[in-house]
Amino acid sequence: MHEKHLIIEEPCEGKLSCTVLKTNGVGDNLVEFNPFTLILKEARPESTISPLRLKIDPGAKYTGMALVNDSTGEVVFAAELKHRGFAIRDALTSRRQLRRSRRNRKTRYRKPRFLNRTRRSGWLAPSLQSRVDNIKTWVERLRKLAPIEAISQELARFDMQLMRNPDIQGKEYQQGTLAGYETREYLLEKWNRQCAYCGIKDVPLQIEHIHPRAKGGSNSITNLTLSCCKCNTKKGTKDIKYFLKKDPLRLEKILKQAKKTLADAAAVNTTRFVLLEVLKATGLSVETGSGGLTKFNRNQQSLEKQHWIDAACVGKSTPILNLKGVKPLLITANGHGTRQSCRTDKYGFPSRYVPRLKFVKGFQTGDIVKAIVATGKKVGEYIGRVAVRTTGSFNISTAKGLVQGISHKYCTPIYKKDGYSYAA
Repeated sequence: MHEKHLIIEEPCEGKLSCTVLKTNGVGDNLVEFNPFTLILKEARPESTISPLRLKIDPGAKYTGMALVNDSTGEVVFAAELKHRGFAIRDALTSRRQLRRSRRNRKTRYRKPRFLNRTRRSGWLAPSLQSRVDNIKTWVERLRKLAPIEAISQELARFDMQLMRNPDIQGKEYQQGTLAGYETREYLLEKWNRQCAYCGIKDVPLQIEHIHPRAKGGSNSITNLTLSCCKCNTKKGTKDIKYFLKKDPLRLEKILKQAKKTLADAAAVNTTRFVLLEVLKATGLSVETGSGGLTKFNRNQQSLEKQHWIDAACVGKSTPILNLKGVKPLLITANGHGTRQSCRTDKYGFPSRYVPRLKFVKGFQTGDIVKAIVATGKKVGEYIGRVAVRTTGSFNISTAKGLVQGISHKYCTPIYKKDGYSYAA
């Protein structure tokens, strides 16, 4: 199997020891398979385990998480959680379109309904609520596996105004340094921290107007991009269509990227305080920090930008970090399937049947299984994600590819489906 992350509760010189092992089996002292966690049975009462701090860097698509020992700076565990918020949004849009089409066909003269749906206080759209729930789930899981006594969350982006004036509020934010820092950081994320015209990275980038101000261009975020000094000087006040007339593919890409909405930023801003209340409900001490502080901590220690490293740098409590040997666990939220009774074609008409029962012979699609086939054409040992069939003949997705037609009789469950997929 591929590498699995291992948290060992082994008191050793007053700290929690952690390492990464390769395994092909399941031991008696296995507590959790993802993250792969063992608890040693040998007791050492003379040693104590240092408490850990869980650090979280929430994002619209990815959330970084890290377990840090504040006293030593050791990063014990790291993970990057990929959310499915935008997939939920698209699924709800598709469902709404199908229902409207069906109602127009079958209930044309149905009596109108009015104020028949109410929303509870603090309601969030499902695509946003899923992000909060994903993080909450992993906070609870990690608390069961490690001695977490404090949490740090990145709550805001660059709030330079607040740093200078703690009493600032309302319209005072409309002018000053905050807008510039917010805009620049957003553009860095939007344009992948590279020059939009030549693609160069790791150089000083300047904010560039796609449609020049001299020719009526605005300061709208949709008219701004990033450019290196050389390209910015070369473009000057030229129209972008003229400047890139010899590179139509790049021109099309820039114009398309410029119209990209602020959905990512809106998702983070909407959920950050809801997540803060969820973390406070755990009863642990919760520290918050701005994005500016996270970036400062990361640059001070000359660390590369990754989601889990950003998480480790959140908050004022950040010590000198020890990242040696740390390999993040990549977690993807997949959900638990769909309730559709049948699949539809692109026009919304039923096209194929969906079985009513998810479990077949004790297995369901998404389980990790180990199959040892001793006879027949498919002799061998296979480990991977299973796709069940009502006939009892399963398909297994292994690291080497898809293996079809494996009987359930040869399959042994290793890890039950939990709505997430994992990679090292």
